[in-house]
Amino acid sequence: MEFPQQQKPAGDGKIVYPPGVKEITDKISNDEVVKRLKMVVKTYMDMDQDSEEEKQQYLGLALHLASEFFLRNPNKDVRLLVACCLADIFRIYAPEAPYTSHDKLKDIFLFITRQLKGLEDTKSPQFNRYFYLLENLAWVKSYNICFELEDCNEIFIQLFKTLFSVINNSHNQKVQMHMMDLMSSIIMEGDGVTQELLDTILINLIPAHKNLNKQAYDLAKTLLKRTVQTIETCIANFFNQVLVMGKSSVSDLSEHVFDLIQELFAIDPMLLTSVMPQLEFKLKSNDGEERLAVVRLLAKLFGAKDSELASQNRPLWQCFLGRFNDIHVPVRLECVKFASHCLMNHPDLAKDLTEYLKVRSHDPEEAIRHDVIVTIINAGKKDLNLVNDQLLGFVRERTLDKRWRVRKEAMMGLAQLYKKYCLHHEAGKESAQKISWIKDKLLHIYYQNSIDDKLLVEKIFAQYMVPHSLDTEEKMKCLYYLYSCLDTNAVKALNEMWKCQNMLRSLVKELLDLHKLPVSEANNTAMLGKLMSIAKNLPDAGKAQDFMKKFNQVLSEDEKLRIQLEMLISPTCSCKQAEICVREITRKLTFPKQPTNPFLEMVKFLLERIAPVHIDSEAISALVKLLNKSIEGTADDEEEGVTPDTAIRSGLELLKVLSFTHPTAFHSAETYESLLQCLKMEDDKVAEAAIQIFRNTGQKIETELQQIRSTLIPILHQKAKRGTPHQAKQAVHCIHAIFNNKEVQLAQIFEPLSRSLNADVPEQLITPLVSLGHISMLAPDQFASPMKSIVANFIVKDLLMNDRSVGNKNGKLWSADEEVSPEVLAKVQAIKLLVRWLLGMKNNQSKSANSTLRLLSAMLVSEGDLTEQKKISKSDMSRLRLAAGSAIMKLAQEPCYHEIITPEQFQLCGLVINDECYQVRQIFAQKLHLALVKLLLPLEYLAVFALCAKDPVKERRAHARQCLLKNISVRREYIKQNPLAQEKLVSLLPEYVVPFMIHLLAHDPDFTKPHEYEQLKDIKECLWFMLEVLMTKNENNSHAFLRKMVENIKQTKDAQCPEDAKANEKLYIVCDVALFVIANKSTACHLDCQKEPVLPSKFFLVQDKEFKNDKEYLTGEMRQMLLTGKPKPAPVLATVNKTLTVPGRRIIQKTTTAPDTTSNTSTNSSPLVTANNKNSTDSSESRAQENNENPVIKKDETKKDEPSQKLVADAGIEASPVRRRGRPTKAAAAAAAAALKEAGALPAGGGGGKGRKRASDTTTDSINVKMSKQSQQQSDEGTKRQIDLQR
Repeated sequence: MEFPQQQKPAGDGKIVYPPGVKEITDKISNDEVVKRLKMVVKTYMDMDQDSEEEKQQYLGLALHLASEFFLRNPNKDVRLLVACCLADIFRIYAPEAPYTSHDKLKDIFLFITRQLKGLEDTKSPQFNRYFYLLENLAWVKSYNICFELEDCNEIFIQLFKTLFSVINNSHNQKVQMHMMDLMSSIIMEGDGVTQELLDTILINLIPAHKNLNKQAYDLAKTLLKRTVQTIETCIANFFNQVLVMGKSSVSDLSEHVFDLIQELFAIDPMLLTSVMPQLEFKLKSNDGEERLAVVRLLAKLFGAKDSELASQNRPLWQCFLGRFNDIHVPVRLECVKFASHCLMNHPDLAKDLTEYLKVRSHDPEEAIRHDVIVTIINAGKKDLNLVNDQLLGFVRERTLDKRWRVRKEAMMGLAQLYKKYCLHHEAGKESAQKISWIKDKLLHIYYQNSIDDKLLVEKIFAQYMVPHSLDTEEKMKCLYYLYSCLDTNAVKALNEMWKCQNMLRSLVKELLDLHKLPVSEANNTAMLGKLMSIAKNLPDAGKAQDFMKKFNQVLSEDEKLRIQLEMLISPTCSCKQAEICVREITRKLTFPKQPTNPFLEMVKFLLERIAPVHIDSEAISALVKLLNKSIEGTADDEEEGVTPDTAIRSGLELLKVLSFTHPTAFHSAETYESLLQCLKMEDDKVAEAAIQIFRNTGQKIETELQQIRSTLIPILHQKAKRGTPHQAKQAVHCIHAIFNNKEVQLAQIFEPLSRSLNADVPEQLITPLVSLGHISMLAPDQFASPMKSIVANFIVKDLLMNDRSVGNKNGKLWSADEEVSPEVLAKVQAIKLLVRWLLGMKNNQSKSANSTLRLLSAMLVSEGDLTEQKKISKSDMSRLRLAAGSAIMKLAQEPCYHEIITPEQFQLCGLVINDECYQVRQIFAQKLHLALVKLLLPLEYLAVFALCAKDPVKERRAHARQCLLKNISVRREYIKQNPLAQEKLVSLLPEYVVPFMIHLLAHDPDFTKPHEYEQLKDIKECLWFMLEVLMTKNENNSHAFLRKMVENIKQTKDAQCPEDAKANEKLYIVCDVALFVIANKSTACHLDCQKEPVLPSKFFLVQDKEFKNDKEYLTGEMRQMLLTGKPKPAPVLATVNKTLTVPGRRIIQKTTTAPDTTSNTSTNSSPLVTANNKNSTDSSESRAQENNENPVIKKDETKKDEPSQKLVADAGIEASPVRRRGRPTKAAAAAAAAALKEAGALPAGGGGGKGRKRASDTTTDSINVKMSKQSQQQSDEGTKRQIDLQR
């Protein structure tokens, strides 16, 4: 608009003043000016726009008031009154102001703006006038006149700055409203908002300014909300220049763009309608730091509680999710941290986040994996419904992470969830059921090798699963029902935990006992051994040893500390006493001036492990009461999610375990009365457990509890005679353990049982045979002689050498326990009776052991059908083979019998591990491992595991390798810990297994053509199966020692058949293959070895010095084939968790595995163990199919096997799909038969020559994978990173 011509005042320029107002000039005083101006103000206030006459009359005054005298007057009151007048003038003369000069208008509005600063002080006497000024300006929208001025922006900027600076918390709502009206009219009615003006608004949103003046922030916030439609374009233009064009110079606020976006989004998302696509562009920036800044911003926008940005802007949300795979670590970390808030505030987005969190849970960066766990757990702790099963599964996986920090966070997080939802039931039964797996998973971690893991599981159990802070009744109820709900492996882990703690208590007790002895060198050595053993059970074994030595020194000097420690580990120590003892010991070792005390921390670890925080006499009494309630049906079993039967059985199992570790806590009549009630129950397992508890804890019953004794004896007699086999065994052992007149008691059982034996009723034979066997083992002096006649006349002749019934001819190699015929079960128990009888006698004066060993050998040679009448079924024969092999192995644990076991018998026993029946191999290998790991079996039996290289099932080979690793580790550790072991190195040092292995392989029934590649390759695989584990490290020049040992064997003859040239040649060929393997796998094997290996004379005959065997038995061509042929992949530990392949079996996907032990990144796994999904098979399926007599073989596999069958056919030998194991030479078989016939153990014409089938190994190619291709595939997969490299 055009400004009108300057209006002329009436009266030829003379200024007309209101009535009573004299002229206002610079000649009068300020007070007088103020007085006169007040009257002028009053006049203008009373005027309105319709007073045309007055408007014309006072026009001169209006112009005069805009003069320099007034606008620049130094007096504050004068300026205020003039401003009020000017505001009224603009109101009265609206819409056309009386001032036409642009400069004058600018001066006037800047002058008025300056006066508005007076609004700041609400307590000022003039505040009402300032408020009037503001109200007038806002109501009339006076500032809108300035739109036509060229530099109006300067006025508006000054106005906005003034209003934002003066507003404070003392202003009422009216003041804020007028300010808002004044500013919003300028924005909404103008042509646009300049960047400078926008800056004056936005600067109040920056955190620094926001914190300084909250009212200015609120004013800016309200202003933006009101003007959103107008100002949005200006905001978009600002962000476009800064974000897209990179023009940071357009505004001083450029460096605060992300803070501003966050604030603007919180105020009204509509303000950023055009800005969000620009953020998508910035998310793909090449600058990692810039991407990080955008991610931080968007994390806040998406994660805000009421934000709907993700649903409103899906492209931006998807682009943001892509940053979870960013190459820049801090960006991925920020994304993961955001996920926690997002899950809490937006559960509907959990599905989108799950896949990205899955990838990040396997991130190479430890910190990111850690934060994934924190994210999920925090959301779960807020509300379990916020996290789905898949997210919890990621945490579950990370409990096996390769990094301790990540594992710890995962375990502690799951423990907290368990305590909150399962223990305290904060979200009802449904939530508790959702995470019921946590308790099992946490306890499974106790199987890990790391001591840190074990200690954390113990801590979690004591603080989260069964909190020790609860009162005794609550604590035991918690334990009682927890134990009832655990799976089998978790129960074993918990039992192992108590066992380890008890073992550690025993070590500390032995250490304290040594302190009571006089000081000596031997005593110091013994103490050092105990300290080393204790340190192995604490974290960081190296530091633990030093700290334990220091602790031992403190113990030797402080008697009071020793007393406290003795009280702590005393069997009678209560849980409350334990807490006091721990507190006292800790107090004595605390040094106030030392902020961190690693020594004290280590001692605390020890005290936590040995302190009885759960179990004491009061606790056992509470458990027994709970058991009674379950028996009576008054317990809360159903409410706790278990049936009464399960609660009773599990409760007794729990008491049974605790009877081993805390036997003293059971000594009360009340406890024993309850156990007697359990003995009368119909549940066999319950009664068996109760007997075992009596056996473990009842040493004082005879002297202190006569009434219990008189009730218990008849029950034990009844169980020994007519109970289940397990009950009978426990009853006999219980009588032997707790009664002084055990000879009389055992005789009262032995005599009626021995008279009532009847082979025609095998169902009634099993329990008597068990009882008789255990009686003869526990009291050999009393019952050895009567047992001899029972063995000769009944066990061997009447039972073992007769087949009374015909077995089920269904062709299966194994059947369930309940399907086994009673006669076979009786025969198995008869074999066990023979072994127990011999183990009780522990001598071979009567040569009974020789006869028994010949009988067992004949059982193996005849494949389990001793009479060869073909009445026994295949599955029953498998049972008998297993029993015979296990019996020989059991006898070998007794030195006097080990000496008389011949090499042939040892080989027959060992070949059971290659049995055609999967379950026989599996159970035999487990028994072998357990006996070896406890150092009960001679070292030569470790060689049997070498035959597992031929097992067609990967799972079995992997298990065998685990067994080897464990056994070798145990033996090496035993040698280190026991100085006296140096004298027995021949029987302990793992390297000494090699001679036994070579001899065993040389006599392998499959090794018939020593110059054929396929057979030599099998020998090589078996040798490497053992040598790979032995040669992991070259400790004490062990590689050279192995080489020398094998070279020395070549200079001997086979003691089993020294004159048989072919047998000796096979021995030397195996030696050459062993030397070939050692030389190819180690460069250190050619070093000099000072130590001279000792060879077992039972297997090798040392020749005189003139004998020299320097012949090379392997041709150069054969060496080349063994070196470059396609070897079967060496199974490694991880394969137990991989998919399995069985030749000739239908291929299906494996669904269950052993406990997961994989580390965080699978890309580091060896290509040798990676199994293609196409080659995977279900282990249970493989067992079932493998045990079919005629397994189905695929056509392509059959074709692969054709060349080997053709070779056999060309040689004139009948091809057989199943190769045979354990077949002795005809001469040996005839000799064995003759010996047994003489002993009366074999009928005429029986037992000769029949061999035992080995595990099917029909093809090698079908089980092997082309390694180069497989390695390439693994490499390709390993290099795929779940990281977005796009900038």
